[in-house]
Amino acid sequence: MTGFMDRDFLLSTGTARELYHGTAETLPIIDYHCHIDPKEIAGDRRFDSITQVWLGGDHYKWRLMRAAGVPEEKITGGASDWEKFEAFAQTMPQLMGNPVYHWSHLELQRGFGITEPLTPESARRIYDQANERLQGLTARALMRRFDVRALCTTDDPADDLRWHEAIAADETMEIKVLPAFRPDQAVNIEKPGFASYIRRLGAGREPSSAEEAVGLLLERIDYFQAHGCLCADHGLDACMYAPPDPELADAAFRKAMAGQAPAPEEADAYKTLVTVACAKRYAELGWVMQIHFGCLRNVNRPAVALMGPDHGHDAVNSRSGVENLAPLLNAFQENGGLPRLIAYSLNPGDNTAIDSILACFQGDGGGLQHGSAWWFNDSRPGMRAHLTDLACNGVLGRFVGMLTDSRSFLSYTRHEYFRRILCELIGEWVESGQYPDDREALRRLVADVCFHNTNRFFRFGV
Repeated sequence: MTGFMDRDFLLSTGTARELYHGTAETLPIIDYHCHIDPKEIAGDRRFDSITQVWLGGDHYKWRLMRAAGVPEEKITGGASDWEKFEAFAQTMPQLMGNPVYHWSHLELQRGFGITEPLTPESARRIYDQANERLQGLTARALMRRFDVRALCTTDDPADDLRWHEAIAADETMEIKVLPAFRPDQAVNIEKPGFASYIRRLGAGREPSSAEEAVGLLLERIDYFQAHGCLCADHGLDACMYAPPDPELADAAFRKAMAGQAPAPEEADAYKTLVTVACAKRYAELGWVMQIHFGCLRNVNRPAVALMGPDHGHDAVNSRSGVENLAPLLNAFQENGGLPRLIAYSLNPGDNTAIDSILACFQGDGGGLQHGSAWWFNDSRPGMRAHLTDLACNGVLGRFVGMLTDSRSFLSYTRHEYFRRILCELIGEWVESGQYPDDREALRRLVADVCFHNTNRFFRFGV
């Protein structure tokens, strides 16, 4: 019997073990999409308990605790750190087959050197051990422990980027921490709060048309460029496309600024117009554009009203709009602005559609990528399905690899999880005779997918 999450966890073949331990395991990390607060990096935050660094802000864990019957008081409420940790420990033995079970134990192993399974019986012992070992682990120390070389946070266009300025000016900080431009609130015109956000973005200047709103965004893109930004990220409930007609876009904009709901065709015209304009500027600056779609956000309205967004009340959208990705990319290209791009859908049924659409627009340099299995799909089955679909319909050796999409300084173990799954899958293909046993070529492919492709694609220079 194989030991629980031992050295060869998920590495079921000799080829997989050699590729992981000989290549993937030793590679540093570039985390090009995360939700870490740059203020915590600038201030090199210290944590009072494992609960703060492990459960604080982790909606993956919160959702499971709710499903296991834990009261909200012990999830996001006012219970003590120990009570919240104990409640999660009581949930853990029930999570067979869930990736959070694996992630959590990898976080304990790599973050604190704790190999004992977390159960209600071991909870107090593990809590005390982790807290003792956490005393010397600040935010930056954790990043160094996982050999993080660069990361991109997720930043609002209206942000003054003061914390990024502080990090860049700190000569003791060797890890590259860059902002990523996230213009959702200025693009998603149908969402509540659009008008107030546009006024805040204008900082005293209220635009009167869609074109003027685009102008504000382009100014902020240039501001981010001056702060070292290399990428943008657009979060869409569904991928939209409508002809970017300026009259329809202006009609949508005027209605939204007056507190009225634009018609769907007007909203899509505005969203397409703004997205096409941003894409062109990204292409001019050499940025990578990421597009995330296929999410139903804030579906439990009473809970969101009580707790706010990003507390685990989002779901998969079966109407992701993946078919609109093709005309959207075509509009980018016809406007002379198709940037290097990564597309993600939260609906795993979109994998083949994304791969086949992207292949239609590949040009010199192969600048279009199908992003890693995202959010509800970054499980072992989800990653294997994504990698298999990408290999079948694209070029696996060019893939830009994994990201954390996380708010936690312990989540870098998701890169390890991905790397083990990648090596597992490649090992199966090699040992079943589907790919030559050329170890040099295999090691090169693994190293590229785990690190080098990302470094080159984003031009991090690390």
